[in-house]
Amino acid sequence: MHTVAVLGAGKIGRMVAHFLGRSGDYSLRIGDVNGAAANQLAERVGDSCVGYEVDFDRPATLEPVLSGADAVLSCCPFDCNPFIAEQAIKYDLHYLDLTEDIETTRKVLAFEEKSNKALIPQCGLAPGFITITAMHLIKRMEEVESLKMRVGALPRFPSNMLKYNLTWSTEGLINEYANSCEAIRDGKHVMVEPLQGFEELVVDGVRYEAFNTSGGLGTLCETWA
Repeated sequence: MHTVAVLGAGKIGRMVAHFLGRSGDYSLRIGDVNGAAANQLAERVGDSCVGYEVDFDRPATLEPVLSGADAVLSCCPFDCNPFIAEQAIKYDLHYLDLTEDIETTRKVLAFEEKSNKALIPQCGLAPGFITITAMHLIKRMEEVESLKMRVGALPRFPSNMLKYNLTWSTEGLINEYANSCEAIRDGKHVMVEPLQGFEELVVDGVRYEAFNTSGGLGTLCETWA
């Protein structure tokens, strides 16, 4: 059984812990600045999970969470990830995160030469699953003229003005709406403005709006440029 350290016991961390902990394939160590939240999550997941209180300003508090583990998965805000990646290298762990932030990803990947383990940022929905889906579709086609990906947390029963369900970091959402976006246009890897490319679409009779946001393509532009 592999031991995975999950840092962050918020909405995303809770879901990850339930998926991994209840699969029967992993023992988990949950670390969070809120020790009570980490312990409560560990109790819900079961015997294979232990909670810890951690403080990134005191790196020694991470030792019982990371020492001897096989991998660390960051479910923390994106600005924490370079520090967590450094700790993964220190404790010789595989590193994964769910970041959407382009600059953070570059910082994490800059550590590659210092580690003999895998550094795998951008493992969420977008970037992550959406790029896997896009690659699968592209490889099945003989010729591709354009590819457009639109991703959003669309609630089954919209109850707010935005018709959006914020299941993750508010800071991360603002970050996606404020930073430049990667794209390939005319065969060139370029940066475009957020909130541009506006379009409307209808899903199950509900009208939504979509536009460019930052970070969701992962390394897809580098792959296909």
